[in-house]
Amino acid sequence: MGLRLSGRRVLVVGGGSVAARRVPRLLSTGAQVHIISPRLTTTLSDLARRGDLSWSERTFRPTDVDGAWLVLAATDDHDANEQIARECEKQRTFCSRADDAEDSTAWAAATTSWDGLQIAVLASGDPLRAKDVRQQLSHQLQDGDLGARRRRAKQAPVGVALVGAGPGDADLITLRGLRLLQRAEVVISDRLVPLELLDVLDDDVELIDAAKLPYGRHTTQEAINTLLVQRASAGKFVVRLKGGDGFVFGRGAEEIDACVDAGIPVHVVPGISSSIAGPAAAGIPVTERGVVHDFTVVSGHVPPLDPTSRVNWEALAASNGTLILLMAVKNRAEIAAALLAGGKDAQTPVRIVENATTVHQLVRDTTLGGLAECEVRSPAVIVIGEVAARSRSVQS
Repeated sequence: MGLRLSGRRVLVVGGGSVAARRVPRLLSTGAQVHIISPRLTTTLSDLARRGDLSWSERTFRPTDVDGAWLVLAATDDHDANEQIARECEKQRTFCSRADDAEDSTAWAAATTSWDGLQIAVLASGDPLRAKDVRQQLSHQLQDGDLGARRRRAKQAPVGVALVGAGPGDADLITLRGLRLLQRAEVVISDRLVPLELLDVLDDDVELIDAAKLPYGRHTTQEAINTLLVQRASAGKFVVRLKGGDGFVFGRGAEEIDACVDAGIPVHVVPGISSSIAGPAAAGIPVTERGVVHDFTVVSGHVPPLDPTSRVNWEALAASNGTLILLMAVKNRAEIAAALLAGGKDAQTPVRIVENATTVHQLVRDTTLGGLAECEVRSPAVIVIGEVAARSRSVQS
């Protein structure tokens, strides 16, 4: 039986790693998710800040179940989960307990999809068995050779894999990246990682949220490097999951150096960079025959007049190529001023792609002269140049 949760209230009690795995799938169904928890992971708090879900910063009360169609009891307190389940039983509301399948009235299925086919495995509430069967089915469907896949799976990877998750849509991760993710024992993920990818993880996988919120709380790169080396040195296979490509302003080189210095084997899986995928999702080719033959990708996290800036803005102003700005929302006014001061025409077309390739994608059109006043929300790719005016309607 499949539940149609779109527009219906789903209560999640607990804001830790279990909730972080389950909430993205609930949101993808269109459910109105409300979380009750004194604390949230960085990723969940980011979703709350964006308005994708609501959050009450406190412990559970019995009246919280009122009006809920489904409840997920995902605290790390067995007694609290039992109380939640009893209240759901009183109100005839289905409840999924993350810590006790036998006491649940609803089980979370392990799901996979292939060529438009959705498959859900329940395994009588045994999540490990369900995910094992799901993974075998997924491999068989994708490769057509389950026996070969199972023989290869016995050769467990070692060390650290730096995996680019792609620009936003979970389907845009590479097959190699997905397969390594499914075999991970530890996953260290960033804020811009497609959250649906976390649902493929087994329940015993250690999920470390190293999200770096813009101009907010963050985990230092040194701390991330230390985590990679510590977990891999303990014999765990670690996947460092990063949005886009880890080598485009992603500090992938620093993470490789840390692992190599510690004697840790490193696998690198490139990801689709939002610098190209973002414009493409809005119908913008970064190069086009007869229009422009080059493009430049620039980090805008440092304003042009900052002494630490390493960008030659004067040279970019004189260029006829496409200019693609990443991490430039906050400093867009200073960047536009620098380009205008360097001689670039104020009427130069600009197209901004927010949340590229996701269901929240939004495209805004302006000019270089109007960029400073244009409303923009992060994450966004800003495209400057003639190709930005060549509007095309595409399905991404």
